Amino acid sequence: MSMLKTFFSPDTDKSIFDGLKIAEETDLCETYMGKYPVLSISLKNIDAGNFNTAYEQVCQMIRREAVKADTLTAGTNKIHTAEKRALDRLLLDDISEADLYASLYTLSGILSKHYEEKVIVLIDEYDVPLAKAWEYGYYDQMLILIRSLFQQVLKANENVRMAVLTGCMRVSKESIFIGINNLEVRSVSDEEYDEYFGFTDAEVREMLEYYGFPQYYETVKDWYDGYRFGQTYVYCPWDVICYSKKLCTASEKSPENYWINSSGNSVVREFIRRSSNVRLRNEIETLVGGGAVEKTIRQELTYQDMYTSVDNIWSVLFTTGYLTQKQRLDGSRFRLVIPNREIRSIYTEQIIELFRENVEKDGETLRRICDALGRGDAGEVEECFNDYLERTISIRDTNTKDKKENFYHGILIGILGLKENWDISSNEESGRGYSDIIIRDTRARMAIVIEMKYDEEENLEAAAIKALRQIEEKHYADKLYKGRVERVLKYGIACYQKECRVVVE
Repeated sequence: MSMLKTFFSPDTDKSIFDGLKIAEETDLCETYMGKYPVLSISLKNIDAGNFNTAYEQVCQMIRREAVKADTLTAGTNKIHTAEKRALDRLLLDDISEADLYASLYTLSGILSKHYEEKVIVLIDEYDVPLAKAWEYGYYDQMLILIRSLFQQVLKANENVRMAVLTGCMRVSKESIFIGINNLEVRSVSDEEYDEYFGFTDAEVREMLEYYGFPQYYETVKDWYDGYRFGQTYVYCPWDVICYSKKLCTASEKSPENYWINSSGNSVVREFIRRSSNVRLRNEIETLVGGGAVEKTIRQELTYQDMYTSVDNIWSVLFTTGYLTQKQRLDGSRFRLVIPNREIRSIYTEQIIELFRENVEKDGETLRRICDALGRGDAGEVEECFNDYLERTISIRDTNTKDKKENFYHGILIGILGLKENWDISSNEESGRGYSDIIIRDTRARMAIVIEMKYDEEENLEAAAIKALRQIEEKHYADKLYKGRVERVLKYGIACYQKECRVVVE
């Protein structure tokens, strides 16, 4: 949006575009570059817990634009007296509701008369105030404010040449764009302009070559590629820029999740919390495992609709970039996937957070598993763990076998960690290697050693025995006998999908 403002504004230094591809379009540049006054606002900072504060934030934004207009038109006789009085009212500390609603219309008229040319209006992140208002409970009031601002400046305004609005949610025309004619929408599913929603693969390769880091191409692709707009796959520009900067300035070159710092992720959180539904839980596992699900998408929603059904949440995840299309099946039905590793990590973090909350609530499962482990009752441990796996969203990493073991390891650590008087250590150096889990109960003078395996061959009995044998062969329990421990229980646990086998010695 800042590029558009710079391109159209009469005050721009045209040389800033020298050498860029747009400069090759000589007719277009001659017709549009530097020829139109621009009224540009961003609503991304309208973020308040109540309507009064949000209203004042909008007033402050308008007041800043009014100051610019007042400075620009000082001493000119092109502005009508009535328009000058309207501008003066926008400079007041207490802007009336009527003047605020008409503010963008007023400013567009003043700019148009000063430059003797119609105005281009740019409104960035138009839906942010509505999202915040819905979150904090003043949606209806904010809807009236935003609708009034937009209608007066965009509906039959003879001072406006054209307008460009951007936002994440494709908000229903019936909610804020009532009566606005000739509205054209370009969304994530449209083919027109699809390559301009992000960086193409060729652009990312060129960028990494330019900065001298072509060897990181696969890493960048794995983490930040995968968004399909229309028929084109693109990378998230913000992520690629941030990581490229890190490559140039930091000694540690590992990728980071930059998205999570620029988004609240509340829709993913709500989505995961509804996973008590078995079908939804299975669909989440499919997505996190790299698979696709087929869904009908509603791209025009009001914020009141967002969380009324799981079907609508699918639509929100799609339009806000937490899911992308792998294939368009028909007009509104898509095969959806998680675009890349960065976004997958957001899902897994929310899944882990929900898991931790559920463990704290599920005292009965905790007690049964821990008591059975302490008694050496492998059958009871197996029954309880199988039951818990059935009720838990799987986040097995599909890339490596070790990562799959880590999923089950993490679940068991989470359960055991809430047991009082148990000292739990994970991957502790012991004997000739690193044991998966060691539990010390000094009061009972007892210790437990657990080795875990993931078995894709589905021979869980053999895999569990192999895990138990590893404890002996690597002497994981040897040092435990040197303390006050009188009894050591050794467990081999093998898992596959939502099943486990437990053996004890």
